[in-house]
Amino acid sequence: MSLADSPALSLDAASTLRLDAAPVDYALVALYFVFVLGIGLIARSRVSSSVDFFLSGRSLPAWVTGLAFISANLGAVEIMGMSANGAQYGFPTFNYFWIGAVPAMLFLGVVMMPFYYGSKVRSVPEFMRRRFGTGAHLVNALSFAVAQVLIAGVNLYLLGTIVNVLLGWPLWVSVVAAAVVVLSYITLGGLSAAIYNEVLQFFVIVAALLPLTLVGLHRVGGWDGLQDKVSASPGGADQLNTWPGNAMSGFTDNFASIMGIVFGLGFVLSFGYWTTNFVEVQRALATHSIAAARRTPIIGAYPKMFIPLIVVIPGMISAVLVPQMIEYKQQMAANPDFEGEVTYNQALLFLMKEVLPNGLLGVGLAGLLAAFMAGMAANISAFNTVFSYDLWQQYVRKDRPDGYYLRVGRLATVGATVAAIFTAFIAGGFSNMMDYLQTLFSFFNAPLFATFILGMLWKRMTPAAGWAGLVSGTLAAIFVFILNETGVTSLSGQGASFVAAGVAFVVDIVVSVAVTMVTQPKPAAELVGLVYSETPKEQRTDPDADTLPWYQRPVLLAGIALVLVIALNIIIG
Repeated sequence: MSLADSPALSLDAASTLRLDAAPVDYALVALYFVFVLGIGLIARSRVSSSVDFFLSGRSLPAWVTGLAFISANLGAVEIMGMSANGAQYGFPTFNYFWIGAVPAMLFLGVVMMPFYYGSKVRSVPEFMRRRFGTGAHLVNALSFAVAQVLIAGVNLYLLGTIVNVLLGWPLWVSVVAAAVVVLSYITLGGLSAAIYNEVLQFFVIVAALLPLTLVGLHRVGGWDGLQDKVSASPGGADQLNTWPGNAMSGFTDNFASIMGIVFGLGFVLSFGYWTTNFVEVQRALATHSIAAARRTPIIGAYPKMFIPLIVVIPGMISAVLVPQMIEYKQQMAANPDFEGEVTYNQALLFLMKEVLPNGLLGVGLAGLLAAFMAGMAANISAFNTVFSYDLWQQYVRKDRPDGYYLRVGRLATVGATVAAIFTAFIAGGFSNMMDYLQTLFSFFNAPLFATFILGMLWKRMTPAAGWAGLVSGTLAAIFVFILNETGVTSLSGQGASFVAAGVAFVVDIVVSVAVTMVTQPKPAAELVGLVYSETPKEQRTDPDADTLPWYQRPVLLAGIALVLVIALNIIIG
């Protein structure tokens, strides 16, 4: 399908979606942009070194980084992707949060964060370089950089879409205008500007989506009315059960579907994303202590488990309330290859147009703009760190003054934003953005997690095994993707990504073990702080941990969060 034929780029769909914004709506959106750029200007005064620009001087409190941690993920993946999933599949989408996010976030905080923070690395690829050498480091740094530009393009595309439906500008003009705003505050204030804006954006997003959910529920007759309408829609009552989730996983067999979700999504994709993705880890590295770094993803887990109630539910409401979405879902049920002017990605926009009055519409638009800016800013700020430290400083220009790398970081920010403008239009070819994103995650995150966790737990694993496993795992995921695209296999939904992730993980482990058996490991002395068995306990813990009040103790907070998410799985499932 060409870009010109893409349903997400249809001019007819754009005109159908044009929002009837009033002056008060424009004023609220403009006020939000004033705050965003103001934070960038304020943060600029605090940037005097590359550590300030890339890691906020390692000085931020855990509650700030915790909210930024979750807000950085509240981009296209969460808002448009999950609402699209809600419209298409219903309750099974909850698995992306309660199975595919929270357990991995808690694992990151309890087990892995002490290694990241305690080793004083500036990025995840730098950790890989210390553990495995330059081979694995270069593969990881390059693949991460490419992935961030592609994912930033997703957020930028949707950001431009909002500007397009609000102002009526051509889509390419909207994309460029949106990119300039994000570029401005990241270039000015670096990671601090991104993090403090993400905290603001978190509250703006909730303020936008909560009223949308409540008004939407009222319009469909409350919770009971929603259940009745969903049961009568294509997909039926299965959309009101999180398990077995056959439609989402693409498996017809219930056991295979559950295994695909638990292993492919809940273990490989989830742990691969949350524990090794520098976009998220970077926020925790900006804190002032190991305990604060460990609390960062754990604090983020609490809002994460309740976000589907204001993201997935609106998607479900849109699919049974908005005439265009109702018709599209019926057409897709009759013909899965149907291509129309409407896509599931537009579920939230159609619902906003349908139910929000002026004033609330402005808040809703500001919330969506906040979400996409948070996601894109997170991708760009992680990209400029990895490009500057892990690629430019390591392989191009070593031993230059700190100010030199600060300038490189700002130039990398500009370059990544320009590249994202072009990759934005790749995203337009997917009717459900989650299909695109899960494909990327299966390519890049799944094999990285396999290499990372094996290397952290097994001191015998060698540097050669590190890069060989990464490359083979990535190629295995790409091979599965090609098989599905060419019709050799046929998995609908996100099942192909789950399978690709599982295959990538297994192939990575097998190749890593095989290569380790015939190559030389590093001396044990070089693995301190990098491998669990070789790192003293005092180096993995905060010396003041025992003096912290109960609500600041990472393990206790993680335990409470785990009980809550298990309860949610039982109650809703």
